[in-house]
Amino acid sequence: MAAAVTRTTTTTDWGKADFEAIYNCPDPRRYFTTLQPLEYQIPHHGQAVFRAVAETLQRHRGAHRPLNVVDLCCSYGVNAALLNHRLSLTDLYARYTDHRAETPTPDQLRTEDRTFFATRRHAEAFRVTGLDAAGQAVEYARAVGLLDGGFSENLELDEPSPALRRTLADTDLITVTGGVGYITARTFGRLVEGMSTPPWVAAFVLREVSYRPISALLARAGLVTEKVTTRTFRQRRFVDGTERRAALEALATRGLSVTGKEADGFYHADLYVSRPAADVAALPLVGLLPG
Repeated sequence: MAAAVTRTTTTTDWGKADFEAIYNCPDPRRYFTTLQPLEYQIPHHGQAVFRAVAETLQRHRGAHRPLNVVDLCCSYGVNAALLNHRLSLTDLYARYTDHRAETPTPDQLRTEDRTFFATRRHAEAFRVTGLDAAGQAVEYARAVGLLDGGFSENLELDEPSPALRRTLADTDLITVTGGVGYITARTFGRLVEGMSTPPWVAAFVLREVSYRPISALLARAGLVTEKVTTRTFRQRRFVDGTERRAALEALATRGLSVTGKEADGFYHADLYVSRPAADVAALPLVGLLPG
């Protein structure tokens, strides 16, 4: 049975429910209270993958500086929180869905969160820049120390600002857990064109969405894209039957089986990892990812 979540309109070609109202609030409480009943879990999968990939890339490049990670569609810095802190997604749900007797204001919560995250930060944290069109979400993530840099720019519509271009120049790794489909090859093209060396890219992509235009763009930038074929990753439950039917129809159009995946009531994502050919040869994908 689908969780009881208010459905508004659909904004994508594959019929996903519109959650726009939760993505740009002063703090992430509405985001987590809305998504928890749907068992939203893709950041949990991203945590293990992104840390394994980042640690391997750090060793491989022998860099004497923190790795520079750019998280696309970063929202409230959830991926950064999980990448750089001794925290799980369950911990974040517990924090932001807690119904206290006295509810803190957004400003009070930010003050508390600065301490909360600072006391749980890994000693050797990666440098994370977040990119998202939702300005309030990015500002929150910067204010509480989750993002070293944050930009509320929409690269589907505009070229990167000079400040963003400077920040992107030394990018080592690009991550994304849920934005592909909302962002396209246009965003990726504007990202990589100003980078001094080709970055690695780790992207979770819903199976309804073709990654081919982006992988083709990345190939022109010198990256080889590999898809994990041994498994898929649950994203969240369908909101309702309308969303489920739209997903199943889109997957049927793509000729994909839904048995043991979307047929069980959850969106599933594929994982794609893009790297320079020399890195692909030196570091096989099977040894790069967590078991």
